[in-house]
Amino acid sequence: MSDSPTATAEAKLPKDIAAEMGMVNVQIDGVWHRFPKGTRMIEACRSVKRAVPYYCYHPKLSVPGNCRMCMVQMGMPPRPTPGQEPTRDENGYEPIGWMPRPAISCANTVAENMGIRTTGELIEKCREGVMEFLLINHPLDCPICDQAGECRLQEQSVGYGRGVSRFVDMKVKKPKNVDIGPRIRLDDERCIMCSRCIRFMDEVAGDPVLGFTQRGTHTTLTVHPGRLLDNNYSLNTADICPVGALTSNDFRFQMRVWFLKETPSIDVNCGTGCNITIHTRGNTIHRITPRQNDAVNSNWMPDSHRLNFHYIDGDARLTEPMILEGGIHRAATWPEALTKTTAALSHYAPSEIAIIASARMTNEELFLVRALAGKIGTGAFTTVPREGENDGLLIAADRNPNTTGAKLIWGSENPSAPLASLSAKASAAVP
Repeated sequence: MSDSPTATAEAKLPKDIAAEMGMVNVQIDGVWHRFPKGTRMIEACRSVKRAVPYYCYHPKLSVPGNCRMCMVQMGMPPRPTPGQEPTRDENGYEPIGWMPRPAISCANTVAENMGIRTTGELIEKCREGVMEFLLINHPLDCPICDQAGECRLQEQSVGYGRGVSRFVDMKVKKPKNVDIGPRIRLDDERCIMCSRCIRFMDEVAGDPVLGFTQRGTHTTLTVHPGRLLDNNYSLNTADICPVGALTSNDFRFQMRVWFLKETPSIDVNCGTGCNITIHTRGNTIHRITPRQNDAVNSNWMPDSHRLNFHYIDGDARLTEPMILEGGIHRAATWPEALTKTTAALSHYAPSEIAIIASARMTNEELFLVRALAGKIGTGAFTTVPREGENDGLLIAADRNPNTTGAKLIWGSENPSAPLASLSAKASAAVP
């Protein structure tokens, strides 16, 4: 055999090549792939577009493994007898011995030469059984459920359920329309006890006020005695609830989701810039939800930010230019307002003019502000600072969303610094 690097590399087994990269070889539904060590089986399947249904699993939360919906068939090479070399196929992989019982893919990680089957009679029967148990006491109120159209239980009952119920006894009744917080409502009869909301409040929001009480089919979700689900991140529980158990009071029964258009955008309530999805119908915003961006806000956003869109259609919002005449404001057209503004500014020297802009403006608008200042001939332009308390999570102390844009476009370390002196000069100029 040649000692050349090429020949040596060709002689390596797949497991050795993968190990050098910190990866393992895994067969998923007959096709071999490589994944980093420690990858969860469910994430490995999702990354290669192999569907694995689940309810309790969430990639940003701990793994309880309690819904059992994500079961797959797992296999590993049989252990050779002492002193015997394992057999391998022509590609260098060891034959897989399939286990006779399924394994949950959310709580197990991949290993070298592992096999995973996401389909097959064993898996399909197990999923049918899980769906049957979940639907035993679940109400058949899909037409009036606020989660209809984005309900995981509804979708997966079609894809993985039996299609016919064998349950003929009376369903267990649980609390309905429970007020557990100022922004959240609970329909416990729809809860499938995935515990996502409990884990989120404990692990992300740091306010563990939710928990299960009672046992068996009578288990219910509840808030701790004397507490409410009033945390400023409580609406994230409605986002991650896979069924209609937790719903937002603000959006509840306002609009069917299939009528809504989704537009990706950025939150403008503070400097964090949470990635969001705006749900609209026509020219009306009906809700805002967080959009995943692991570098900014992960999958979450504060309630105060997501609900701060009603001012757009509020009565106090200015929707057209106003001109002050005789002590009374009247509506005007933009050409008229701009003409009067130009005429008024012409009576002042450039040194007497200052521009107070906003760090809520877009980069393009901030660029035009600087261009306007250059046209007028004034170097006095600034922004208004808006400060608040940093909550240690996603709300920044800087309540302006684009202070960074103002810094870069204006070339200033502190765009709002001139405001104090300009305000003092303006006060001194008033007789």
